[in-house]
Amino acid sequence: MKFSVIIPTYNEEKLIGKLLAELSEKGIKNKYDYEIIVSDGGSKDGTREIAERYADKFVEHNENRRQLISEGRNRGAEISTGEVLIFINADIRIPNPELLFETIEKEFIPTNYIAMTCAVKVFPDEEIFADKIFLGFYNRYFSFLNLIGLGMGRGECQIMRRKDFFDLNGYDEKMAAGEDFDLFKRLRKKGKILFVQSYKVFESPRRYRKHGHIRVFFTWLANALSVMLFKKSVSSEWEDIR
Repeated sequence: MKFSVIIPTYNEEKLIGKLLAELSEKGIKNKYDYEIIVSDGGSKDGTREIAERYADKFVEHNENRRQLISEGRNRGAEISTGEVLIFINADIRIPNPELLFETIEKEFIPTNYIAMTCAVKVFPDEEIFADKIFLGFYNRYFSFLNLIGLGMGRGECQIMRRKDFFDLNGYDEKMAAGEDFDLFKRLRKKGKILFVQSYKVFESPRRYRKHGHIRVFFTWLANALSVMLFKKSVSSEWEDIR
């Protein structure tokens, strides 16, 4: 298996179906040889039923406690077989999956880059002007961080080789937030990270709509600084907004 697409979920019945449908087109799957893995944190809604309709593999958290997203990502990786691991979030859309795999094959696999990520925008049909300003800034800022050697990639799309992921023991399972930044920070110590501005995935604006861009900015900033300075997140639990 060349690729494993790993998606952590928790009560995502509203959005996961569209994402999985985008990824499940048989022609694209056969052409690029990938598996779809859903790693569920113990959803109480219809997430499992939707996931099992599309996913090649499904793993579920059954402990009597809330699973962290870092744990969910790692559980999915543990049952994967792909040479390249593609971690994406359940609340994104990939309108052109073939272009994503084509980009990985042309711009990442033949190179010495240690990992790859891309730009993130809000769903086009829900995007407002504030989203364009906010994410336009962050996409350029995260690209700059990779250029200067810090390492950054949002959990909406993180791509790396299997060997490098397991050499670093995956995502830090003590982190409730910032686990994506932490892993890319550690990967950057091993090599350069490719940030592709020309390719975009689209995310739900639900967090921005509930809390506003300013609050989200300071939450991200606090967690990023804590990860850099103390190797832990400020947030003890990442709020699920459904």
